[in-house]
Amino acid sequence: MYFGIWDIVVFVVFVISVITVGMIKSSKAGTGEDYFLAGRGLMWWLIGFSLIAANISTEQFVGMSGNAASHVGLAIASYEWMAAITLIVIAFTFLPYFLRAGIYTMPEFLEVRYNAGARTIMAVATLFIYMLLLGSVTYSGALTISTIAGQMNYHVSLTTGALVIGIIAMLYVAAGGLRACAWADLIQGSALIIGGAVIMIFAFIKLGRVDQAAHFVDVTTGTVAVAPLSPDQGAISRFWDLNRVRMNMFLPKTDTVLPWTALLLGLWIPNFYYWGLNQYITQRTLGSKSLAQGQKGIVFAAFLKLLIPFVIVIPGIIAFNLFSSEMQSESVRDNAKVMAKYLKANPSTAVVTKVEAPNEELIAGWGSEGFLLAIFNDDAGIKKMQNRNPYVLPITRADFVDATAKTNSLFVSEDKAWSRVYPALSAEVEAYNIKIKASSGINPKLLPTEKFIAYKYDTAMAQLLGKVLPGGVGIFGFVIAALLGAVVSSLAAMLNAASTIFTMDIYKKFLSPSAGQKAIVFLGRVCVVVFTFIAIFLAPQLGNPKISNSIFTIIQESQGFISPGILAVFMFGLLFRKAPPMAGVAGLLTNIVVYGGLKIIAPQLQFLNRMAICFVICLLVMGAITAWKPLSQPVVFKQQTNIDLKSSKNALAAGLLVIFLTLVLYVVFSPLLVAR
Repeated sequence: MYFGIWDIVVFVVFVISVITVGMIKSSKAGTGEDYFLAGRGLMWWLIGFSLIAANISTEQFVGMSGNAASHVGLAIASYEWMAAITLIVIAFTFLPYFLRAGIYTMPEFLEVRYNAGARTIMAVATLFIYMLLLGSVTYSGALTISTIAGQMNYHVSLTTGALVIGIIAMLYVAAGGLRACAWADLIQGSALIIGGAVIMIFAFIKLGRVDQAAHFVDVTTGTVAVAPLSPDQGAISRFWDLNRVRMNMFLPKTDTVLPWTALLLGLWIPNFYYWGLNQYITQRTLGSKSLAQGQKGIVFAAFLKLLIPFVIVIPGIIAFNLFSSEMQSESVRDNAKVMAKYLKANPSTAVVTKVEAPNEELIAGWGSEGFLLAIFNDDAGIKKMQNRNPYVLPITRADFVDATAKTNSLFVSEDKAWSRVYPALSAEVEAYNIKIKASSGINPKLLPTEKFIAYKYDTAMAQLLGKVLPGGVGIFGFVIAALLGAVVSSLAAMLNAASTIFTMDIYKKFLSPSAGQKAIVFLGRVCVVVFTFIAIFLAPQLGNPKISNSIFTIIQESQGFISPGILAVFMFGLLFRKAPPMAGVAGLLTNIVVYGGLKIIAPQLQFLNRMAICFVICLLVMGAITAWKPLSQPVVFKQQTNIDLKSSKNALAAGLLVIFLTLVLYVVFSPLLVAR
């Protein structure tokens, strides 16, 4: 892989175009409504592309394709296909209320329905979650940049990658707010779909030319095998034969990532929260020129959501077929520190051996019967050995000392393939964990854990970029630019949303209620700059494998602290107009406490199922409060805006068609048909 002159030209032109368009459109940002809501003048096509661009980032290109590369396969597409149905429902249920109220932010609607306390709780909680989201999106983009640069023999740190991404987004968001974001998204949203399609095409071409490929034989047990391929077999036929077991949308109920039980309720909660109540998404629809334009834009985005798995999930599955050994090598550095802790905790281990500066012959001869923990004095030795042998774990002396600080830990893995790829180590670790649980005297659920991984699945997309795209003709440059645009657009949306919430729900509400339009716009721009550097600071911290083997899971799980409660409070408030203000406050606080409590006392409970439980409990609490002390008169939502609130019949018809197509996809990729 190399970055040729045409790749450089295409990449630079793309980046300059995005920034230029954003800066040009920023000239009209003179008032708070202009800056935060694009003057409430967005048309449907801008809304549709902007929704997709704000949503699709390297969170998907890295995290979702990474999940697809694992045993999860196509099932991870539920985040996209169920979102299509969710969007249609939101367009014709939630959106009319929000536009009627003339709000700037989603927390502001809670004051309209409940009281200022509910608004403040949601605003503060959302800002805390957004800090993690800002760091997560920036990290996933920086990881892709770092991995690709490494494959071209350049070293780009996570911090450097995060700085590049953050500065680009900051420039046009600080200048022009939502209008700049929407117009930049028109370019970036189109490019990311085309770029994903290009990756998929070349991935299939590569699969059609190889002699053998890895595949999951059994996703339940995590059994992986390498199969020889017939030269007469086409790429699509090869793909289906290799991945039939991963083309099932319904995983077992015991699955830790996406069990089929989560599709019943758990997955709907983050979907409805994300697409209907999440500021950095809904801000686009709040800026609609009319209700009809907003509904058309949402339906357009819902249709595009049906296409996303074909340009992200399918390539991720192929990446494992082609580059499983490279993914295993990428896991070496992550496993090294965990192995060091395991060696310290269990000195009698028969599968991990520590040596000081091992010689070449020893490294070359080390095999699958054990792991060699190689202590080097400097990074030069580590770089030399990084890809030489998957059973050699290079680590610096300083890292070794730091890694062995804790010894009273359990050693686990979320990677289903771990025990099958490394059976000797897995059996020994299981015996060690049983011993620790019995002898520690501490509740096993409270013991700290260290996580092994068999494959670095999150590098799936980077493997494809580095090994299947042709360099030097501009294609590689375009795809890299599209991926950069994806993360920049999502980061830009979050920066704009976070600055809006802080400015309107915190500053103007409590600190300076009489602030003028210029002061509001100025503070919004300052917030964008501050939040950008918070994202740049947090991004490298999320590279720690102890946090999770998938950045996509981090992002989804963390939002559980607010999403079930927020969804419950909004839905209950719209359906039961006599619910008192205290019901809204109680619902939000209940979710935070219950979700955190379940995470501590029942960590084995899959987070989507945890969300479902929290959602039901919040509704019960709010129902009890309403039954105890209902309002004497139901709440009436008065019209506080001058935009046209007439609903679109054409958008409704198109939305019903999208729902039908979504259901067809679930039938096609159901266990009954996939098994044939």
